[in-house]
Amino acid sequence: MRKNLYLIITLFSLVSCYTYQVKKPADTTIDNKPGSKKNAGVVNNAPTQTNNITGEPQNPNLPQTPVPINVQEKLTPNKNVRIDVDGKTYKVIVDRWESDSLVTHPVHNPKKILKFHKNQINSERIAEKRFSQPIADIITVVVYAGIGVLIYSLIR
Repeated sequence: MRKNLYLIITLFSLVSCYTYQVKKPADTTIDNKPGSKKNAGVVNNAPTQTNNITGEPQNPNLPQTPVPINVQEKLTPNKNVRIDVDGKTYKVIVDRWESDSLVTHPVHNPKKILKFHKNQINSERIAEKRFSQPIADIITVVVYAGIGVLIYSLIR
C-alpha cells in the first residue's frame, strides 16, 4: 500500500505539461564562411575585404547589434507570463497597458492588481507559458509504465 501511495504522489508531481519559456529572437545572421555548403563549389577570386570611401575596411562577419525588444508588443492582454521586475520574478496574467504602465494580476489571485512601468521590466527575461511536448511525452511514458506495473501486480 505504501508503494502505491509513493507512486501516486510521484505521478501528481509530474502533472504539469506547461512551462515558462523565453522566446528567442530569430537568428538573422548570414553564413559567409568559405567552408560552408553554399560556397563549396564556387571559387571566389575577389578580396575578402573592400574599402569604402573613407578607406576603412568593411567586414560582413561583424556581430550585429541586437534589435531592441519592444516590451509592449511582447506583453499583450490575457497572456500568462513570467516577468523579471527589478530583480524579482512574478508569474502574472497581463490585463492591459495604461500608457507606459503594465497592469497585471498574479496567476492565482485575480483580485490583486500589480502595476509595473515598462522600464522596470527586463525585456530579455519575459517568459511565456507554453505547452512542453517533451514533458508530456515523459508523463505519458511514466503513466504507461505505472499501468503496466499495476497490471503485473494484479496478475501476480
